[in-house]
Amino acid sequence: MDVGGDFLENGHREQPHSALIFVGTGCSSAVPNAMCLIKPSDPPCKVCFQSLSTPPESNPNYRCNTSLLIDYSPSAGEHKYILIDVGKTFREQVLRWFTFHKIPQVDSIILTHEHADAVLGLDDIRSVQPFSPVNDIEPTPIFLNQHAMESLKVKFPYLLQRKLKAGEEVRRVAQLEWKIIENDSKKPFVASGLEITPFPVMHGEDYICLGFLFGKNSKVAYISDISRFIEDTELCISKSAGQQLDLLILDTLYKNGSHNTHFCFPQSLEAIKRLQPKRAFLIGMTHEFDHHKDNEFLQDWSKREGIPVQLARDGLRIPIHL
Repeated sequence: MDVGGDFLENGHREQPHSALIFVGTGCSSAVPNAMCLIKPSDPPCKVCFQSLSTPPESNPNYRCNTSLLIDYSPSAGEHKYILIDVGKTFREQVLRWFTFHKIPQVDSIILTHEHADAVLGLDDIRSVQPFSPVNDIEPTPIFLNQHAMESLKVKFPYLLQRKLKAGEEVRRVAQLEWKIIENDSKKPFVASGLEITPFPVMHGEDYICLGFLFGKNSKVAYISDISRFIEDTELCISKSAGQQLDLLILDTLYKNGSHNTHFCFPQSLEAIKRLQPKRAFLIGMTHEFDHHKDNEFLQDWSKREGIPVQLARDGLRIPIHL
């Protein structure tokens, strides 16, 4: 399930050791939408009903919560696996795509924000860690902003507890090393050897979410939840500001209209035209999107605008020279 056309550096074809794996490309409720199956409309939703007849691995319209795995290989034979977001469908994504792509572990975790579709799989991180009945293992570094940290203290107090209380039994839980990052594009951090720049975007006018910029040879921006760009952020990733991206991965929730906390298809395409990346993939889709039909539309749009754009799909792997 690789995509052809490896990214180039200085005009020469490279043999990249690194890759980006889309382990989830769907919205918070995922696709198929449960209501379309338990209380079907007349006529039924074609995208959701396809899930009853087509296995998920063969169905690009089967979408788990949005998440990206960076397979970072700084040298031949060395691989570090950096996971962006750990949503409600994480265990399913591990069973389906970690096995398919032979991913043996997660070395670092990065969180865009603390909503359910980005964090509620954190308990299952133990399933990709070495087994220890007494939790005697190296913790996995997890990078998040202070707001997310405060929220997760409430959601997962047992994942932050360092010492057992008197008389408390040992219970196996995910072992995590919490690392606070800033909502500031001038303050990059390093996860498993890869330098990553966080940048704030609006996810509704009352909420800041993080996007991430990474890659020295191929410049990649990942933005999973956005309703509006902050001016300083846009300058970091815009061709007009001399910061053209090799790849933009961008939120798009609904096919038509607009939404108060997410880009929809019209806003996503307008942002791509404005930012002018060399290539773009869209993520976060609801059941309104049909992978094949809408990628046919995007093929025509791409030819017209001169920017290759397509809907991503779960399991998609893109070789890239980071």
